[in-house]
Amino acid sequence: MQQTTNTILMIRPINFRMNEQTAINNYYQEHIDGLLPDTISVKAQKEFDVYVEKLKSIGVNVVVVNDTDEFDTPDAVFPNNWVSFHEDGTAAIYPMFAENRRLERREDVFLKLEGSGFLINNIVDYTSAEEESYFLEGTGSIALDRVNKKAYCALSPRADEDLFIEFCEDFEYSPVIFIANQTVGGERKPIYHTNVMMCVGETFAVICLSSIDDRKERKNVLKHLKEDGKEIIDITEQQVNNFAGNMLQVKGLNDERYLIMSQAAHDSLTLNQINILKKHTKILSSSLETIETCGGGSARCMMAEVFLPKT
Repeated sequence: MQQTTNTILMIRPINFRMNEQTAINNYYQEHIDGLLPDTISVKAQKEFDVYVEKLKSIGVNVVVVNDTDEFDTPDAVFPNNWVSFHEDGTAAIYPMFAENRRLERREDVFLKLEGSGFLINNIVDYTSAEEESYFLEGTGSIALDRVNKKAYCALSPRADEDLFIEFCEDFEYSPVIFIANQTVGGERKPIYHTNVMMCVGETFAVICLSSIDDRKERKNVLKHLKEDGKEIIDITEQQVNNFAGNMLQVKGLNDERYLIMSQAAHDSLTLNQINILKKHTKILSSSLETIETCGGGSARCMMAEVFLPKT
């Protein structure tokens, strides 16, 4: 069992914009005043292309699938919310909070991976939960420690507890459940995705401990991370607002480990935090300003890890 992979699935956006359906509980999304929709879409495509080139330059195998004009899918650039791929050849498909995000699920993505030599021998489909308005948005809602078989989940309107436990039973993970909050207009409200405030690497974890208001829950999360030997890099809510929790560790050339993040995330880290991270992994950052501002997601959200076996 491995925590990091060399292969990443990414969806190149076509009609990227601020998704009004997700803005209801994603408090990181903002309008960019004065920019036409076409301009925003082009800027997002440029950010995407530069990001992909940077990943390829360090030896990451990036499987790029173009978004389709067939549906209105402004958030297609974030595939990790609707699908995850596992070492036993299983793909999981997840129920999505926003109706227009459900249109992102596409069979041709699986065909592309199979055409690239990967084996998908089983699909676990949780999407029927949408009919009862229960949601679990993939590795946005779930931060996986694949080696220690633990799954961390910050409950929110997009992460249902029962559904999460069902996932853990199906994939044989131990659930670690908590609520992570952010301050919005003076109120504490649930952070929409776990992967915004937490990143689990091979030997470290980046986490905003102050977002877990309940002391017992915070202590429990810390206990699990520490007993699995993770060095903890605690980030502030301000750093979370700059997507410093939204990182992913991947394998590059010669099995070199890289922590992937946005430029905004990197710029928000202190020198001490960067030095601690560099003990564990190399760092790669790329500017994702348009995607972060309008989409309310960042580097980690754009990458669906592929752990599937090769045929």
